[in-house]
Amino acid sequence: MRIERRLWAAVEPLHAVVYFAPETAEAAKAVGLRGYWMGYFAGRLAPLGPIGPEPATAVLFCFAPAMVARALPDAWTFASPADVVASRLAAVSAALRRVLGDGHEELVTLLERAVGACRCDGRPLAAAWAAVPEPADPLARLWRAATILREHRGDGHVLAAVHAGLGGLETTLTHIGDGVLGRADVEPHRGWSEGDWATAAAGLRDRGLLAADGRLTESGTAVRRRIEADTDRLAAAPVAALGSDVERLLELAEPLSRAVIDAGLVPVPNPMGVSRP
Repeated sequence: MRIERRLWAAVEPLHAVVYFAPETAEAAKAVGLRGYWMGYFAGRLAPLGPIGPEPATAVLFCFAPAMVARALPDAWTFASPADVVASRLAAVSAALRRVLGDGHEELVTLLERAVGACRCDGRPLAAAWAAVPEPADPLARLWRAATILREHRGDGHVLAAVHAGLGGLETTLTHIGDGVLGRADVEPHRGWSEGDWATAAAGLRDRGLLAADGRLTESGTAVRRRIEADTDRLAAAPVAALGSDVERLLELAEPLSRAVIDAGLVPVPNPMGVSRP
């Protein structure tokens, strides 16, 4: 596994706590958001301001437009973006503290050093979270840094997939066809209809990328590998900034990610395709 992907695998669970921890759901409800998915879309996009469903769908890439439109822009009538960000940071720091305790200053320092090397050209989510002021709470700082790194890589992955001529659902199907994800792990969380899935799969078959059984063809595998290589290349700057200290970051982060998974804060399998490091 390339070092850029190892960094993602080590850090992603620390970010992903926000999607599954009960503290996050309770915080979203407390500020007035209604239901899990309104909390998800508002919480993830709040640093971008009170955006509507069209730009939100474009930024998120892999969600069905109708699913996003059920949450946005209505979410902003219940809670301001600033309140959503503040409540999210407080909730996720409480969730991490419950499992990890305090005392992770070295990891925070390394994560923030990596974040300092992130260029956010064409990467709206990474840029938005990087613009969120650094919290005072150390675990909120840890989560913010992990979030910027994962959104930096995620935005780069979108750029790589679009460059390869794929849309969001088509990209998801290539992940499934490559065995990275199971359709049952993703389908309930993306909002696409059966017709959408069928149309996207037919388009990939017509391009010779997907076989009748849903697996990638040789050409499809080549496209998938190219996307992953481009994603790693676009995520190289934080690794380069760390130099040999990247191994120390992995040494510190991986046990924490295992702890949050073992505590049930991040399930495996999951829609992100991350496993226990």
